[in-house]
Amino acid sequence: MNAKQVNVNGTPISFYEEGQGDPVVLIHGFCGSKDYWQKVIRPLAEDYRIIAIDLPGHGDSEMPSGDSSIEKMAELIQGTIQELGVEKASLFGHSLGGYVTLAFAEAHEDKIRKFALIHSTANPDSEEGKKGRDVAAGKIGAEGIRSFVDGLVPNLFAPGEEHKQELQTAKEIGYSTSSEGAKAALKAMKQRPDRNMILKKTELPVLILAGGKDQIIPPEKAFTVERPNIHQETIEEAGHMSMYETPVELVAVIREFMQK
Repeated sequence: MNAKQVNVNGTPISFYEEGQGDPVVLIHGFCGSKDYWQKVIRPLAEDYRIIAIDLPGHGDSEMPSGDSSIEKMAELIQGTIQELGVEKASLFGHSLGGYVTLAFAEAHEDKIRKFALIHSTANPDSEEGKKGRDVAAGKIGAEGIRSFVDGLVPNLFAPGEEHKQELQTAKEIGYSTSSEGAKAALKAMKQRPDRNMILKKTELPVLILAGGKDQIIPPEKAFTVERPNIHQETIEEAGHMSMYETPVELVAVIREFMQK
């Protein structure tokens, strides 16, 4: 799959683009990249125009100048799809990508057809979680991104030995994250506000997908708002990485949501 690049307000942003039809934007999680979606891009591209974007400091996207924030990441996503001539898209955000998706929905709801939180939450960090972000940033500063990713990635998968190859692939992707990008993302996640109000107010179709074995954001933290326009789905065998652990099931859930 060949990567493409656009320049958004001076920041080079890398992405994959496959297929034709209604635009679907895929936004990866922390220390991930557009390659997180490799197993789902081609099946979905049979029916949709899939755009998988690298967040700043992740994959092949560079960092913008100034402080990073979830809102700034959302503006870079908006700038990217605008450069591609997309007026309205459906957004699917994994983990950190879900936080970015909610910020996008807050600022640019008129640019969205539908949106989904994949192993993500509208809740802000707890005080304990904020302290954990600081510890993580300190570890990256002291030991480098490789050591940090080696400790991070195993917790993203459901407990067990069955996804060793996928776990190693996720580590290799994580190693491509710049230390600056990872620390900036940690700070942005720590500072993000409670966005449950977006879920309570939006009239757009929303999908919230959780993994039954997710050790990072279990279903009770994902399913924070219940409304008729919000579809809740659990993939029981998935941890935090259904795009690797249960890609066939994830594609089926996305297709069903897109067809509603």
